[in-house]
Amino acid sequence: MITTLSLERLSSSVMAVPPLCRNADFSISASQNARLIKHIEGGGVNTLLYGGNANFYHIPLSEFDEVLSCLEQQVAPDTLLIPSVSCLWGTMMDQARIVRKHKFPTIMILPMQGPVTSRGAEEGIRRFVDAAGIPALLYLKNDGYMDVPEVARLAESRVISGIKYAIVRPDAANDPYLRSLCDAVDKRLIISGMGEQPAIIHMRDFKLPGFTAGVINIAPAAFNHMLKSMRTHNWAEAEKVQLICKPLEDLRNEISPVRVLHEAVRLCGIAETGPLLPLLSNLDPADHPRVAAAAKALLAANRQFN
Repeated sequence: MITTLSLERLSSSVMAVPPLCRNADFSISASQNARLIKHIEGGGVNTLLYGGNANFYHIPLSEFDEVLSCLEQQVAPDTLLIPSVSCLWGTMMDQARIVRKHKFPTIMILPMQGPVTSRGAEEGIRRFVDAAGIPALLYLKNDGYMDVPEVARLAESRVISGIKYAIVRPDAANDPYLRSLCDAVDKRLIISGMGEQPAIIHMRDFKLPGFTAGVINIAPAAFNHMLKSMRTHNWAEAEKVQLICKPLEDLRNEISPVRVLHEAVRLCGIAETGPLLPLLSNLDPADHPRVAAAAKALLAANRQFN
């Protein structure tokens, strides 16, 4: 696991956003998480971001240190591992003391959807970073969470290491907030954070340096190829990868992004992901055949990029 971070390293790889593998009793499965991590790294992807797909929203504080230790023991020396902390102020500050015991170069703060003001979020992030001793990766997922001036101040003072931008728009190309953000901060800080679907528009039209992906956990080599294609402005080649991913992404959009991905990794044989922590539940078995077919087809397609 790398312990230092630069802007260039932040976007040097697609950010894989994996699920977290658990045993039947909800305990962490070191062996199955290792299987999934090795599959991702084997496809040339060496940035792992554990957030919503890993259900870090609901991790008990009593388990947090164990989860961080388990993950950092499984990754390769050149892998950037970014876990997450709660969006809730009290829990976040309790987690900061645990984060300080580890050697992560940054950590993501999950997005808040409850009562919040932009200035209050700025103050809270500053206090968390001071307590944790490392900069935070800011996750922008909803309008109204943070205004551009507050984000710009966090960036200018280096309180944040980067920004995961994931505010969904009907038309990704028409995004005044993202335009304003790009004008206010160094674009190298901003990572497209909604998977491969808007990634081409974000990297081509907004000049963002990289993107995150969920189904990359099944097809890491394909996504590695997609990023290389976009960096050489071969947009048509990048769109081919989008089409390969579309059947599984369509199911994620239709049913549940987190629950479908969690089951897809298991159903195509990469790793036993186990049960999802409450307040989430595993996928209805009636949906398994469609998800399994899409996941296995994606895994088979990934082999052409190895």
